Amino acid sequence: MDKNTIKETMLSLEAASLQSARELYFDYVAGARLDRSEPIESDEQAQAEIASDFSEALDDTLHDHTNKLDKLREVDFGPKSTVTEGALVRLSGRYFVIAVSTGKFTCNGREVMGISTKAPVFEAIEGARAGETVEFNGRKLVIEEVA
Repeated sequence: MDKNTIKETMLSLEAASLQSARELYFDYVAGARLDRSEPIESDEQAQAEIASDFSEALDDTLHDHTNKLDKLREVDFGPKSTVTEGALVRLSGRYFVIAVSTGKFTCNGREVMGISTKAPVFEAIEGARAGETVEFNGRKLVIEEVA
């Protein structure tokens, strides 16, 4: 599997998520504004406060997506022989890329998922080589491939 294609796919998906979150954010910010030139009804005030709270939560989401994009740009996706940041790992039949957490996505016809170096499973597999067995949550997992 071509890791540069994986990186570009991850960047593209994360950029699309950022754009979507940005659009939601601006919609909710607009909804949180009250027209001060007219009398304000109590239900309008309540809706504006809810929209304001939600826009603050979306602001955190925007920062999360921006941070993931920055991280993806800086990670070295070059060849790896041990499980480390930038590695593509086949673990018990599933592919994981060690960079940032993502949902499942398809790349080159294979299902891949991103995990961060802060994920508990990364702690269990960090430094392992292809062919080694590690234990995670009481289960033995085989590191089938590291690239």
